[in-house]
Amino acid sequence: MAYIIALAGKGGTGKTTVAGLIMRYIIEKKKKPVLAVDADSNNCLNEVLGVDVHTTIGRLREDSLHKIRSGAERPGGMSTEELFDYQIQQSIIELNGFDLIVMGRPEGSGCYCAANNIIRKYVDKLSGTYPYVVIDNEAGMEHLSRRTTHKVDLLFIVSDPTTRGIQTARRINELIDELRLEIDRRLIIINRISGHEGEQLKNLAEQRGLHVVGFIPQDSTLFNYDLQGKPIFQLPDESPAVMALFSILDSLHLP
Repeated sequence: MAYIIALAGKGGTGKTTVAGLIMRYIIEKKKKPVLAVDADSNNCLNEVLGVDVHTTIGRLREDSLHKIRSGAERPGGMSTEELFDYQIQQSIIELNGFDLIVMGRPEGSGCYCAANNIIRKYVDKLSGTYPYVVIDNEAGMEHLSRRTTHKVDLLFIVSDPTTRGIQTARRINELIDELRLEIDRRLIIINRISGHEGEQLKNLAEQRGLHVVGFIPQDSTLFNYDLQGKPIFQLPDESPAVMALFSILDSLHLP
């Protein structure tokens, strides 16, 4: 089975960028392929990775429902489930070092619960064929209550350098306990540190029962790459953000 790493945190903390850097670490340092799962309805992991998305789980579901309602003929006499399985397999974006599956959102006013259930099902189904899975969840805590993140080896809760970010991390941690989710390790990363505020925020987090595993500094190179739409894989090795996150992951001795 795959070693599953998931990301959580409030909006604007940079968790999608951290997810991309984790993938880069696994590909470069572990020399193993990764299944990347963009479980955010507002998908943007593909942009961090420099990848175009041709379809999403949400869109496929809408198309399938439309075909069922219209009575459209299914190819080869496939059942609805067989057709959808085939479409999901076709939706996986295959690249050098990683594959990507994107949840997206239903068109119109559809509920995200169905798309979340599909993502969970196919992560479970596909994880046996990859050594690593990295899941970039949507901001906040809804993905926890919908159990998108339900069986995880390592959860990184990403905070920005604010008290509010730490408070959100605490609430996420408490909700995990309340829902009894299967998450082996939960660690806090404080992102975009620009001065000496890191230790103060670390103390605040630890007073709330959180384990801060490290800091990622504010990185002007990363900011400029993001501004220009350049993928995370093109960041130089000496980028402060790359060096900091790689050091954190080295210390964790991932399998």
